[in-house]
Amino acid sequence: RPGSRRPLPPSREIQEEELRRFASRVAALLQGPELGPEAVDCLQRLHLTVAATKYPRKLDGKFVELLQTVLCSSKCPEQIQVLCAAILREMSPCNDLILSCDEIQDTKLLSLVSSVLLAQGNKKAEASAVGQRIVKVLERRLPEGQSAQYLLPVLSNVISLSPESLTEEQTNVVSRKMADWLRYASIQQGVAQPSGGFFSNPRTRQPGPVTEVDGAIATDFFTVLSVGQYYTQDQWLNVQAFSMLRNWLLCYGGKGLKTPSSDDKSGMDRSVMSVVCTTSTSSRLLPPKERLREKAFEYCQRLIEQSNRRPLKKDDGDLQKACLIEAVTIMDIICKQDSSYMYRAASFLKILHSRICGDATYARALLPIAQFFLNHSKMAAVDSDAIYKHLFTDIPAQLFHNPSLAFEFVQFCKDNSQLFTETSSIFRQSFPNLFKFLAWNSPPLISEFVDLLPFLLDAGTAIEIFHLLLDLPCLTAALDIQLRSTALPTSERAASDPAVKPATCLEAFRHPLYKSMFQYLLRTKSAPEDAPERLIPLRQLLGSLASSPRVVQCAETVPVLLELFFRVVAEFADGPLINQLVVLLLQRSDQLYEIPAFKDDVYRVLSSQLVMLCKLHPALIVELSKEILEFSGTVSNIQNKEAIFTHVVWAIGEYMSVSYDKRCTVEQINRFFETLEAMLFEITQLRPLASTSSYAPRAISVLMATLTKLAARSQDLIPRVSMFLSKMRTFVQSPAVTSVYCEEDLEEILIRATELMNLLKMPSVAQFVFTPPVDVASTRFQREVNDSLPFALRIVTHLLEPAPGCMPG
Repeated sequence: RPGSRRPLPPSREIQEEELRRFASRVAALLQGPELGPEAVDCLQRLHLTVAATKYPRKLDGKFVELLQTVLCSSKCPEQIQVLCAAILREMSPCNDLILSCDEIQDTKLLSLVSSVLLAQGNKKAEASAVGQRIVKVLERRLPEGQSAQYLLPVLSNVISLSPESLTEEQTNVVSRKMADWLRYASIQQGVAQPSGGFFSNPRTRQPGPVTEVDGAIATDFFTVLSVGQYYTQDQWLNVQAFSMLRNWLLCYGGKGLKTPSSDDKSGMDRSVMSVVCTTSTSSRLLPPKERLREKAFEYCQRLIEQSNRRPLKKDDGDLQKACLIEAVTIMDIICKQDSSYMYRAASFLKILHSRICGDATYARALLPIAQFFLNHSKMAAVDSDAIYKHLFTDIPAQLFHNPSLAFEFVQFCKDNSQLFTETSSIFRQSFPNLFKFLAWNSPPLISEFVDLLPFLLDAGTAIEIFHLLLDLPCLTAALDIQLRSTALPTSERAASDPAVKPATCLEAFRHPLYKSMFQYLLRTKSAPEDAPERLIPLRQLLGSLASSPRVVQCAETVPVLLELFFRVVAEFADGPLINQLVVLLLQRSDQLYEIPAFKDDVYRVLSSQLVMLCKLHPALIVELSKEILEFSGTVSNIQNKEAIFTHVVWAIGEYMSVSYDKRCTVEQINRFFETLEAMLFEITQLRPLASTSSYAPRAISVLMATLTKLAARSQDLIPRVSMFLSKMRTFVQSPAVTSVYCEEDLEEILIRATELMNLLKMPSVAQFVFTPPVDVASTRFQREVNDSLPFALRIVTHLLEPAPGCMPG
């Protein structure tokens, strides 16, 4: 009645009581004499209500039973059945389900009921029951008006959920059917269904043949790339069979295959025999699985040939590329299951590769081709390095900005990283190109590169990858400039005047002064002999892009990869490589892209990894004494790179000892001592109030501790340290100092100075505490990195200072 329907509030706001009342109203409509438009409208709204929420909705058990009854009613309109099935799927898993597909003959209804049963998540083995019923229906000849096209999507779901639910005999039945559907579909177009209107003509025109995507009349068998205005039932089955072919072959194509023995005929002989067999004997005599493989291989060959035609519509061009990828993938699966197809496939795909490798629109299709040759080139005795070289050289350099291709490419590399490292050096040599994908698409690809990086690293690539990781945000900026330069009109791409300094990054990209720098940063393969130092001017030039969101996002991924880099390198690095990394670590701390948060994160990672490298190779303190002295003797490093400076100073105190390196001499200890003493004096000397600088209290504490450690190993230095430490009370009480340091920090500095001074009053104890045997050096107080010293210091302090209230005797 007009006005009797109250509008339902938005689906997410409906309360349980309101939902229950609405379901009662729907139930009344479903039990009425006629299921009309109002019933359809209410079922649509009910479906939206139960679907548009992340929380499960509850419907009354009797109402759920009514939905099942209506679904299975032969008198019910199809639209009502579809809606009932959709609501039941949304309610899954459902305890009130009484549906069964055992007796259903109608293929449309069987498809709907099966979809509800499969949505239960294999509860009570519904998937197995559905699979058995679907195959049983497919086995017999279907009545007039019934079609298997409604059942294949269900069968595809069954093999995804429970592939073991079908027996060998049942898979053979389906394999036979699929071979026929793939190869023997009609090549005549379908007939338009009569509308039943007044002007409909019962004498319909005879349908014409299907055409190719370029409009030519098809002269070979029907495929998914054949074009028609209308399609017949067997043509739809052809399309559906191809769509599920890959999964079917993966699940059932290889079962029961006999592996050829080593003394059997060679693969080439088998291939020749296979060709002879298929041309001289009816393929219907082959076992079902072998016949399906044969028809599938022919189908894929035909698709690849069809992909060479120029499509009349853009959508057909996209479909060509998608079918090409699927066809090559299926060929790869077939060759894994039966090597007699391999030689035909290899020569066929070599020709295909040479045809499409120059067309960037076919880039995605190059991945399955490369996958095929990775899997089979050794057995086929085919040199596939040219295919890999083109893949790793041209595609990342040209299409790094394509996000879907970037993901697929990196996923392909990750999946095959072990194979690549074993079979081709091109993979590791191409890492500068691969990192372009990460530089441009950093957030989505970071997890893939975490898996990929260990396979790119070895002793030969470690140094170059270290530089590349630190320059990753710079690479992002350079790629941005490259893209913008490419988009410029040809008239504006002329080389800049060498005598004129470029005003913008775009001008610099074409300027002779910067051109070689850009080329090095954007290189496509490893170049270990080139010096990364030449990028210093380029980093400064690209500073204008440091705030770009893409550059900032890329910079945020670097610390994660740096930590992983050092973990992996630690597994194979020897002394010389560790020394080289430490020297570069100290040098590159001055040569980072100017993003403050990025620099802080990198300093944090580098400082912690420096400690790890020192533990792996303690002798580096002696071997790199010149570089370490230079770094630790620079005051600005305390202010700008406090984390790295503090860890370097800690490492000096920890490992500048004869316990770790017999080459450690008193002269070397004294040289380090004098440098660090000068540093501590520089940052703690009292100055006029206006010129007093604040340094990290941790740096002061670590400097004091390291000087004490060195004095414990060269005891002639003890008086100098003791005198210095005794002056720390004056330092912390100075008004100039208290104005720039907080009270807690000053108190901690004074406590530390007092503890160290007390420890030096007992030189033999100090020597044990600070220079234990190497096998003892793993105790907690020897592992301290921060500004707190070992518990042993507290003990010595209590021993040397009288307890409160006690009078000296």
